[in-house]
Order: sequence, then structure tokens, then C-alpha cells
Amino acid sequence: MEKSCSASLKRMEKAVEVYEMLQGGRPGSRQYLKNYLNFFLDIEVPDKRICGGHNSPMDYLWHSFGCDFAAERGANADCVVWANRGGGKTQLAAVATLMDCIFKPNCQVRILGGSGEQAGRMYDYLAGFLRGGFEEFLSGPIRKDRCRFLNGSSVEVLTQSPMSVRGQHIQKLRCDEVELFDEDVFGAAKFTTQSTEKVMAAMETISTMHRPYGLMQRIVSSAGQMGTAVFRWCLWEVIERCTGRNCSQCPLWEDCQGKARCAEGYLKVDDCITAMRRASRAGWESEMLCRRPSLENAVFDEFDPAIHVKAVDYDANLPVYRSLDFGFVNPFVCLWIQVDNDGVVRVINEYVRSRATIDVHAAEIKSRTPRGEGRVAATFCDPAGKSANDVTGTSAVRELRAMGIAVRYRHSGILEGIELIRRAVRAGDGTIRLVISPRCQRLIEALRCYHYSDGIGRSGAELPLKDGVYDHPIDALRYFFVNYWHGSKTTSRLY
Repeated sequence: MEKSCSASLKRMEKAVEVYEMLQGGRPGSRQYLKNYLNFFLDIEVPDKRICGGHNSPMDYLWHSFGCDFAAERGANADCVVWANRGGGKTQLAAVATLMDCIFKPNCQVRILGGSGEQAGRMYDYLAGFLRGGFEEFLSGPIRKDRCRFLNGSSVEVLTQSPMSVRGQHIQKLRCDEVELFDEDVFGAAKFTTQSTEKVMAAMETISTMHRPYGLMQRIVSSAGQMGTAVFRWCLWEVIERCTGRNCSQCPLWEDCQGKARCAEGYLKVDDCITAMRRASRAGWESEMLCRRPSLENAVFDEFDPAIHVKAVDYDANLPVYRSLDFGFVNPFVCLWIQVDNDGVVRVINEYVRSRATIDVHAAEIKSRTPRGEGRVAATFCDPAGKSANDVTGTSAVRELRAMGIAVRYRHSGILEGIELIRRAVRAGDGTIRLVISPRCQRLIEALRCYHYSDGIGRSGAELPLKDGVYDHPIDALRYFFVNYWHGSKTTSRLY
């Protein structure tokens, strides 16, 4: 009996030893990491791409963990996670934090949320993992907003303030629900990460995309230029596999089209149906399907790049117009526009530049104008350009005229020009009379993102927000419409 008990005890001790060895062994492959999380955290990470152009949650997790162990390190370990509500973003970021701290010695991780509550949610997930069998890796107690590990790694929750962020020199920064961030805080956060010999610096921005003009939209739009990976998944990558339902009777069928039958996630189908019935269509598409941000506050909510952006070039048989919005710190904008025989306005090129003088802009405008100044039917501008500059004593209009660029302007209200643009984007009868070349990226972005202040919609009397980013290309387009359609009232002056 004693021998039997002794043998059982030894087997148990051996099992504990093997368990601890496996728990402390770094996963060396994607599948190993997935199995590790399933066994030690009881988390089954969805690993199947359902929608075209999307990723699986496991794609993000392997990138975040594996970037420091790749045979050849990439130049940039940053990433953006754009995913649906209930898509597991915060929990997965907590998993990534745990893996960083256990398997990357001296890795300093900070959590920054769009609110203190949001940052606390990620940390609470992490604390739960630690209390579920990872306490032996800690060098002290799990505190309210920080914890430290025996290998020198640590995690700390930062508050949403520039003072909290500045002065940090860390390896990993996870920004959760970045759509809710203060712009100054996010700007300061960009300078906090530093690589060590063994751990790459990485800033992870994680959020749904609520607004077409929000911070997340700008981050996603610029990610490609910066070489930053974007991991995007929606409801169909994280919903449970649907079995035994009649598709034709299912409220999700219009969007699903059978996708849920191939899924391997965890969200309950019935819960998703309930959420869809509670939400507006715009909210459902932006929050759950990640198709596009809600256009509730967008000025030109009918603008659709798939319809309005086409390859249009200069047509020598049509007159060419230019339209200018003046600026120095804010951008100076010039648009080249033609109108075809059907009345369709074709924006064929753009020039956008800050912190340059009028003579520099004039040279650029002339060099980019097809067939030279003789082919220009008219150049329209902001009426404010006639005002004399306090420093130079002259005006932008006068300077352009002296350089051989005749300009015209017409006084008008902002709403008048906006309504003319809206009519071209889509008239009451559904007619489209605005087409933009893909080379006009700043104008395209402005048409998507020009918006009212939060809480003010198209039914209100408030004007769109002058944010210094999207309003200037729109102003240039607006000057064309108010001048072109009221040509007889346009002012042309010699100075």
C-alpha cells in the first residue's frame, strides 16, 4: 500500500514537473501558440478567414508574439487591429501582454485605453490569467494597475493624459479603443516605445471604427504608407459555426449568405441576431460587419468611392478650370476640373501643400496645368484672398495676377456651396454628376470625412466642422461650384 502511494505521488510530482516545463516553454510556431493558449488559458482563438481581405484573430496574435522571434526581424512591429464589437480585441491584447511578459525577459508593456475603464478591462483580463495558474512567474503581488515578473518584465496601466504618457521608455504599448483617444495623448504616445537587443518596439492600436472622420480611420488610411500591418476581422470571423438552421428564415441571411456555416468562433448566433435587431443598419455595418464607419455625421454621406472615383484624365476637347483655397499653415489647395457635355464635373488632379509662399504655389500650378495657361477657362478662388496681408501689404489675388494667373471669385455662403456639391454627388433623381480621379487622394478623403461636430447632424443649423484637415479641399471644390454655376456674377479684377 505504501509503495502504491509512493508511486502515485512520484507520478503526480512528475506530472507537475512536466506541466511546469510545458508552461514555461516558449511556443515556437503558430500552431504551438494556439495549442498553448487552449491548454493553459482555456481559450480557443478563431483561426479562419471568412471574408475577403479580412484576417483571423490568430493572425494578429501570432504577429504580436512572433515578431520578436522571427529569423529576420522586420523593420516595423507596429500593428493596427480593426475588429467588431465582441470580436475579442481586448481579451486577445491581454493574451499578447501575458505572452510578452512570460517569454520576453525585461519586456516593458504599457496599456493605454480610450478611457480608464477600457484600460482596466484589458488589465483585468491579464490579472485573471495570472491568477489562473501563472502566479509563479510573478515577482510580487498583482496590484491595481501594475504587476512585475521574475524575468524583469512588467505591465502598467497608463491614464489618458499627456503627462502619463510622456517620459515612458517601453517596448510594447497597447492602445485600446483608440477611436476614443484624446489627440494630444495619442500624439505623445507615438514616442514612447524603444527596442532593446531582443525585443522590438511595437505600438498596437486597437479599436472598432465608429466615424469616417475619426482617429481610427486616419490610422488605417496611413498604415500602408508606414508599412504597418492592419488586422481586420468582423462578426463572421468570430461567430460560432451555424448548424441546423433554415437559412432562408434567418434574419442574418442577407449579410451572412452562408458564411456562418464555415465559421469557428464563439459568438452565439442568437446573440448576434438580437444585437442586429437592436441596432440601426448604419451601426450594424460599422460596429459588427466592419464595412465602413457610420455616416451619421458625415456631410456628404452619399459619396461612395466605388461610384464617384474613376480614372478620368485631361480631355483636350473640354475647357479646364482651376479652383483654389488659400493657406499657409493650413494647406493651400488647387483642383483641376473639367465639365463634360453631359454636365458631369470631372476633378482630374489636385495640388495640396502647406508652408509655401504664393510664388511657389503659382509655379507648381502652372507646371501642372495641361497645355499651359492659354487652355484655362477660369481660375476660381476664395474671396478672402483679396484681403491684404499684414506683413507683405499685398494680397494673394494680387500676387497671382502679377504672376500671370487671373483669378475670379464670388461671395457665397458655405451652405450654398455644400448643397451644390451634394447635388452633384447624387441629385434628387439619383443622377451622379461628380467624378474624381484616383490621383486626388486628399479630396477623396475629405469628401468621406468632412463632418459636423458630434451631436450635430444635417438637420441642425450648425455648419460643418472646420478642422484644418478636411475643410480645405472641400472649400476649393465649393468655390468651383458656386462660381461655375453662377458665372455671370463672378468677379474678375485687375490689380
